[in-house]
Amino acid sequence: MKIIVLTALVIVTGLILAGGCITMTNKNTENITASATLSTRSNASNHSLNTTTNATSNITSNLKGSLRVSISGISYPANLSVVLDNETVGTVTPSKPLYLMVPEGNHTVIVCVSPVCEHEHVTTRFGTYVSVDFSERLQRDVKFPNPNAKPTARILDFYKNGNDISVNVEFFNPSTKDLQMTVMVSLGYSSIDDRTSIKMGDSAKGVLVKNVRAGQRITEILTLEFASGHSHTYYSPVIEELKIK
Repeated sequence: MKIIVLTALVIVTGLILAGGCITMTNKNTENITASATLSTRSNASNHSLNTTTNATSNITSNLKGSLRVSISGISYPANLSVVLDNETVGTVTPSKPLYLMVPEGNHTVIVCVSPVCEHEHVTTRFGTYVSVDFSERLQRDVKFPNPNAKPTARILDFYKNGNDISVNVEFFNPSTKDLQMTVMVSLGYSSIDDRTSIKMGDSAKGVLVKNVRAGQRITEILTLEFASGHSHTYYSPVIEELKIK
């Protein structure tokens, strides 16, 4: 009888221990499953956040701003190329501006009337409007809008200065190389001889030599002197000869 009871107790104790082991195993399994689920959700959330951040970054870098380029104030016909960051992006005329959508950031806009180029640095932003007009600078700096113009000289004006005549001579050099330009100017006049009181006819002449750089227009003064006498009457000065080399 005692043996049977002892055996039964051993069996019951074994079952309890076995039941405890099974219960511990199930708890560990639940913890592992929960940890894996949290880790998966965390990684998914991080991935979603990174994807959103990258998408936002890409959208920002692709934003563009408006740019308007014009030459509406110039007084001569022109059809000029517009260069943006060393790339030709279109043309502009006095009656037709050029409208562009440009990526956000700093840019350089260039318009040229050979050999003169005008530059403008601009900053574009999404939702903003930037306007660049080159009219004033082109009017000021471009002396020879006609691409077929040739080097020449002309008399702008003249005035009497005592017994002399001062002549303003303007030199044009629309070419792409520096030139030496020489003009001979003459002026016809008449005067009363101091000794004989006879009216005499004569002319005054002068030579002006000037080195004129490519694309430059400059003005120089040439002084012509009268001979002795009084009551001078003079005519308009003229350019007798122009030499270019």
